[in-house]
Amino acid sequence: MLDTLLAPIRLAVDRVGLVLASLGLVSTRRARRVSDLAWPRIVTGVARMSQSTADVAMVGTALGTAAIAGVGYATPFWLLAFMVGGGIAGGTLSLVSQRFGAGRRDAIGGAVTTSAALALAAVVPLAAAVGVFAEPLIGLLGSGGEAVALGAAYLRVAALGMPFAALNLVASRALVGAGDAKTPMLARAGGAVLNIGLNAWLIFGADLGVVGAAVGTVVSSVAVTAVFSWGLLRGRLPGVGRLPVQIGRAAVRWDATTARQLVQIATPLALTNLVQTGGQFPLMAVVSLFGPEVVAAFVVALRIRDLMNTPGWGFGLASSSLVGRSLGTGREGEAGAYARDALRIAVAVYVLAATAVFAFAGPVSRLFVSDPAVLPTTVALVRVTCVSVVLWGVVTGAKGPLRASGDTRWPLVGHVAALVGFVLPAAYLGATTALGVAGLGLALLLETGVPAAVTYARFRSGRWKLVSRAYRPA
Repeated sequence: MLDTLLAPIRLAVDRVGLVLASLGLVSTRRARRVSDLAWPRIVTGVARMSQSTADVAMVGTALGTAAIAGVGYATPFWLLAFMVGGGIAGGTLSLVSQRFGAGRRDAIGGAVTTSAALALAAVVPLAAAVGVFAEPLIGLLGSGGEAVALGAAYLRVAALGMPFAALNLVASRALVGAGDAKTPMLARAGGAVLNIGLNAWLIFGADLGVVGAAVGTVVSSVAVTAVFSWGLLRGRLPGVGRLPVQIGRAAVRWDATTARQLVQIATPLALTNLVQTGGQFPLMAVVSLFGPEVVAAFVVALRIRDLMNTPGWGFGLASSSLVGRSLGTGREGEAGAYARDALRIAVAVYVLAATAVFAFAGPVSRLFVSDPAVLPTTVALVRVTCVSVVLWGVVTGAKGPLRASGDTRWPLVGHVAALVGFVLPAAYLGATTALGVAGLGLALLLETGVPAAVTYARFRSGRWKLVSRAYRPA
């Protein structure tokens, strides 16, 4: 039954790769392997972004524009778990893929447990601070008393789920690094479906509003962590079978060498996430100068862009896994070929998705807002995101091999340059001059265009293959 439901997504991803192969742009063999790893992560991304988008739609329906703005103010703080945990999980993927490719199964469990320990050490204090200081933190970004109050109510509860979200990222990346993308899909997409169902009941049935949305997020995050823990400790899951990664008793220990390598790889990744996603903190503060209506339109446009961005997660992780395993066996030429083909397939998929959403920007926007004061701005910003998301496809596609090799500093350079030098100035000019909402549109384009140029240039240089030699298992 599940395979029948997912078949269209898998077929679509396969078809794009095969069309490019028929044009001589990619290898058929590599396209199939990229597709096999990418499509489950795309499904996971669609499910998770649909859950996030459904949250916005449901709280907006229940409580109006102020609730949408409040959740928008709270989201950057909740995403701290993904910024930090995602950086550590990226290091996990790099080390696991290279060890798996080299046949060093004995060293994989230690990489996973060390990553989990680092993730908890980093995220638990963040979650505590966010939960305790929710209202003053939201007040730093938000305007409008009702929106700030609703955002703080959401964040106080959602913060409890942050450590579990980080652990889920580590477990997911470990399995993807070992070539298993389907198990993380089943676990995390299942959690997203559970979240949507809980939220519908808690928001409307139990009349808990934004607090209900936060409770649903926490419960589903805990449930996914339980599934991953069960599977990794036992080496198998009911209905899935044997997993390529198992954490035995010998792996439950602190490995100083692995920890040092993780910190070296993960720190630039976490900082990149902090700039990329954490840039929403100052950006939302600038956007709030436009007023709640523009904030609501901007939040909806970002949610739609997040949905369009889900293919990049799949192709980026597929590229990292395949490139890392090739590097683990010393096949640098094969690693480069996988990286190039994954990037080309990813950009083609992004172009198709962005074209479809651009054509139907009006109907898509009306799924979230009906206020005539908000709708035109929403439609305009959604169309801008359709262009910016294609550039984001270049970023994620080029970042995949850099992450696999441990060469993670250049994406950070690109995102810092974009945020400080281009995005915030453009948005501020829009808020304070006659440029208006066009400044926000320009900021969205620069947010992805500058990192795309920097990251792609590093990818094309090929120096990431040399960097990888410091992290390959003996």
